[in-house]
Amino acid sequence: MAGNMKRRAFMHSLGSAVALAMLERGGAAAAPAGRQPNVVFIMTDQQFADAMSCRMGRRFISTPAMDGLAGRGMLFTRAYSSNPLCMPLRNSLFTGRYPHETRVTENAEPAGGLDPREFVCLGTYFRNAGYTTAYSGKWHLCFDIRNPDTHGFEILNGGSADNHDDRAAGAAIEFLRRSHDKPFLLVVSFLNPHNICEWARRLAGMNQRLNCGEIGPPPPLDQLPPPPANAAPPRNEPDGMTLMRRAYHNTKLFAVGNFTVEDWRKHRWGYYRMIEKVDGEIGKVLAALRQAGQEDNTLIIFTSDHGECAGAHGFNQKTVFYEESARVPLIIAWGGRTPAATCGELVNIGIDILPTMLDCAGLPISGELPGLSLRRLAQGQPTGPWRDHVVVENDMSQAGAVDGLTPAMEGRMVRTERYKYCVFSRGLQRESLIDLQADPGEMNDLAADPRYREILLSHRALLARFGREHNDPLVAELLSDGMKSRPFTPSAPEAITNSGNGREAAKADLGEIGLKNYT
Repeated sequence: MAGNMKRRAFMHSLGSAVALAMLERGGAAAAPAGRQPNVVFIMTDQQFADAMSCRMGRRFISTPAMDGLAGRGMLFTRAYSSNPLCMPLRNSLFTGRYPHETRVTENAEPAGGLDPREFVCLGTYFRNAGYTTAYSGKWHLCFDIRNPDTHGFEILNGGSADNHDDRAAGAAIEFLRRSHDKPFLLVVSFLNPHNICEWARRLAGMNQRLNCGEIGPPPPLDQLPPPPANAAPPRNEPDGMTLMRRAYHNTKLFAVGNFTVEDWRKHRWGYYRMIEKVDGEIGKVLAALRQAGQEDNTLIIFTSDHGECAGAHGFNQKTVFYEESARVPLIIAWGGRTPAATCGELVNIGIDILPTMLDCAGLPISGELPGLSLRRLAQGQPTGPWRDHVVVENDMSQAGAVDGLTPAMEGRMVRTERYKYCVFSRGLQRESLIDLQADPGEMNDLAADPRYREILLSHRALLARFGREHNDPLVAELLSDGMKSRPFTPSAPEAITNSGNGREAAKADLGEIGLKNYT
């Protein structure tokens, strides 16, 4: 096993070196100077795929900037986060590699960090191809922000404690006002609607500051959005998910365990206001791009790192595989080259965004990148057969103590055309199967239904193949024992007993700033 890992690390390093050499040699030849597009990559934080007025109407939310992008670009309706948590997704997306490859599976840097020679960053690809590269806003990447040789970006603004998104937009606007004699790549990474984490704690009675600005008090009850239709747990939900919900509610991070229906309605009202706030900042950046005369020659990609459950199945925040957490907005708009349309093909933003950018810029795509370019889909062109599934990863490790145990659980999700299959590392019933066509709210788990046995086995086989093809050791471990039960116990590798859980005790005592570090 150790020999295989060493060989794999060597091949990764060799492949990355070859990729960089290809870029240095071939970038200008791939697309003549002056014809390569600029790239503006805009990210929000914690935005569910359908939380835009172009998707849900304007009764409770208005997002003219996002709607404007959708009105001149391709909106992907089934785009998924490779791991619905901030750092795992961001480090996946900016390297084009799966989270299990980067080893960033929680909101923490892995031991030894990321080797920028093995995991080449988006900025490095484009800088070596002759682009001016710049980054404004939230970071949360495992590259040394102070050393551009590791990531390839000029850092415009790392955000701040107050008015974070206003400052991120302002720095991006100043960059766009510069005179550019080369094509540029600009990343604008916003924080909102991530302030929904603090808003939920505030509704629970905690003193929490909104570092992207206040949103005012909620209106009267009859003006609040309705609660989620899928607020209850799914029927026949895996017992591991039931336990994790209890454990998540038993921590200051996810202080929603006692929420009433009215609390959830106030929560959703606040969530929509935060999306509107960040939409306003996006509008400023897009206006500056237009005023600079660069809009027609700029590829604009808009997405979010993960979603927000906002009460779906009793959860808030992210990490879980439910649609509200795992599915994200994705719009690609490119100077008259993209039709105003929607695309329902399956997308994994963690692995597909980087090859898409390289392809649109006429740059070679490293053979190490497992994702697919979305360029032809974005332009409404035929692609031939597309992938029939995507795999999403997670690591649920931010729970509180329940019954003397602080549980943790890892999992893998397979999304196919109609179904969603999930398997977890702990529990008596470790599998889940949802028919998303018949049950888009994910209210009825079919994994134990004998009528769906063959469908469940076919999805299990898809996951096994993924594990082999992408060297994901957890998959083999999850499927190794014929899906026997694995109860949560203090001796389980994922579980942490209270006596040894210094991190949980520290989190319980943290103030507002400390809590943010974990979210």
